Amino acid sequence: MSSSRKSGKLVADRRYSGKSPGQTPKKPAKKKKAPTPRRAPRRRGPVAWILGFFGWIMRTVLKITVSVAVIVALLIGSWVLYTSSTLPELNTLLDGRARGSVTLMDRDGRVFALRGDQFGGAVTATSVSPHLKNAVVATEDKRFYSHFGLSPRGIASAVRINLSEGRGPLSGHGGSTITQQTAKLLCLGRTFDPKEWKNEAEFVADCRQGSLERKINEAIFAMAMEVKYSKNDILSIYLNRAYMGGGAYGAEAAAQRYFGKHAAALNPSEGAMIAGLLTAPSTLSPTSNLERSQARAATVLRLMEEQGYLTAEQEAEAQRNPARLSSQADSLGGGYFADWVMQSGPEFFTKDTTEDVLISTTMDPRLQQATEDAVDKVFREKVSDSSKAQVAVIVMSADGAVRAMVGGRDVDATGLFNRAFQAVRQTGSAFKPFIYATALELGYSPYDTVLDEPYCLNIPGSGQWCPENYTRKYSGRVTLIDALKRSLNIPAIKVSESVGRDLVMRVARDFGIYRDLQDVPSMALGTSGATLLEMTGAYAGILNGGSSVTPYGLKELRLKGEQEPLMGTGGGIGERVIQESAARQLAWMMEKVVSEGTGGRAKVDGWQVAGKTGTSQEARDAWFVGFTSEYVAGVWMGYDDNTPLTGVTGGGLPAEIFGEVMARVHDGMTPQPLPMEAPVPPAPEPEPAPQVVQQPQVQPAPRTPGRTRQVESNSLEDVLRSIFGGN
Repeated sequence: MSSSRKSGKLVADRRYSGKSPGQTPKKPAKKKKAPTPRRAPRRRGPVAWILGFFGWIMRTVLKITVSVAVIVALLIGSWVLYTSSTLPELNTLLDGRARGSVTLMDRDGRVFALRGDQFGGAVTATSVSPHLKNAVVATEDKRFYSHFGLSPRGIASAVRINLSEGRGPLSGHGGSTITQQTAKLLCLGRTFDPKEWKNEAEFVADCRQGSLERKINEAIFAMAMEVKYSKNDILSIYLNRAYMGGGAYGAEAAAQRYFGKHAAALNPSEGAMIAGLLTAPSTLSPTSNLERSQARAATVLRLMEEQGYLTAEQEAEAQRNPARLSSQADSLGGGYFADWVMQSGPEFFTKDTTEDVLISTTMDPRLQQATEDAVDKVFREKVSDSSKAQVAVIVMSADGAVRAMVGGRDVDATGLFNRAFQAVRQTGSAFKPFIYATALELGYSPYDTVLDEPYCLNIPGSGQWCPENYTRKYSGRVTLIDALKRSLNIPAIKVSESVGRDLVMRVARDFGIYRDLQDVPSMALGTSGATLLEMTGAYAGILNGGSSVTPYGLKELRLKGEQEPLMGTGGGIGERVIQESAARQLAWMMEKVVSEGTGGRAKVDGWQVAGKTGTSQEARDAWFVGFTSEYVAGVWMGYDDNTPLTGVTGGGLPAEIFGEVMARVHDGMTPQPLPMEAPVPPAPEPEPAPQVVQQPQVQPAPRTPGRTRQVESNSLEDVLRSIFGGN
């Protein structure tokens, strides 16, 4: 190669564009943007300003609302959580009765009446019949398992209905869920305090009030329950605490009360009937009106089918076979007899008991039914439907054990005025046996005589008093037998005055007529008052041979689950009042009242009957009280307002009712003679011997056993007899 040529540079090819090796590349210069031409500011119109202002207000209000809502939610949540922390354990809430129960049993040990708050035992929502559980949910709160204790839809619907019906938004329909109803039953956690409330009724009324404050507290308590308990727990409390009519609290008590079975064994018809009671337990109770209760149950069954708890076939079958009361439930009630026992027993074991009490009584169910049927029959056949006349009947044994009691025309009523032991009425001539009992005790004979004639007495401070016989006729000299069986007034007054009113009052009181007897001559005509229970008990003393009795219905009282009784019989035979011979002779005289005298309508075929009619002044009261060898019965008729009876005396309808009652009571029994004693008839008066002396000296003849005594008033002889006795 020629040396003159220049050789090339021994260097590598450029790897980097624009720069030599080892040279830092330069950043490309940024291109400057062309300046944007400025627009002239646009003026906003008044509409835009207004819209902007309102937009700002809305955003502000929204922010405030959200903030307040959050704060309120936090406060409510805290309130609910705090309330839930104060709620007790579930098992302490199941029995919510304020009082205990009283179960009354008849003389055979069968339950015939329930009083107080019955509780059959705790149940749960899973232990009761699913038909009952579903019926309650379908009827009371179909969204129970989906809400949080409150139902906004239900509340809105209730407010709309209330407003449409002209009421306040919170008056009437409440839209309450089962949880809210349970909160009411729990009285929002409060319990009855006698120091705070006058009585339990005021406490319950306060628990049921519907003020706005109350509704708010109720809502908080309901949500707290949803936090504390499960849905089934809440439903369990409800099923145990809800009142279901007939004195039954809770599903188990209602199932036993109406159907005689456990709540777990209820069929769809029975479950629907019990669920239907929750709306109006007293009105819809099947023991009050079975047809109305069945109609309500039919509605519940339709709801159950609509909500899928029953198939169409099951619902149709249940509709064809509505629930009916068990035979035991149909016989429960006890009416007047149970009311009497409850009022005559100690209040801390009856009216105010907090325990479950069992009371054995003297009631005979056969005799009670016989008495009720007899009263119904006589009133149906003999008394006008428009009449307001009332009746009372008592049947008892000779020892004072009451076997049957009716206190009004509504023979099996409960909680009404009981005329058998609460009505104090004038006894009329039904009082006369105590006058003759006093005379017989003093040694008088039924064959002794008294002059029946017009008669007047001067009453200090009142002037002259001239009583009359009922017929206003007089019979001259009559025996005590005739005077009693014909119910003559004048002889009764004369005998009373002869033996002494103080002794008559003492005998009457000792026999059981313990009210204040008026120490006046008219006492002999029964102007003082007494109850039918007292009069019947006093006549029982004549039957048993002259000993007093204290009528009683309670035999034994004990607490449920205990074997030892807390108290026993509070009545029975007491001290002797008159001698047995006097009582037997009086029974013999009283038998003549029925067989020959004013009490003829009281006869009972095949049986000897003794008794006495009685009609008070102006016929305001009509009585018949009498007995056979087995039972004593008393009947009273009258008006509650003391209106005089028209065409009724003691020998009329009261005697007929007595005869009808006793015929049924003695049906199937073998007749037994009365414990009576006929007195020895007086010997005939001897013919006077011819007088030899023209002017004989008349001397008082000494009394001999065969001669009768003449009872005359206002004589020294009567005074001496009343002081020294018979001879």
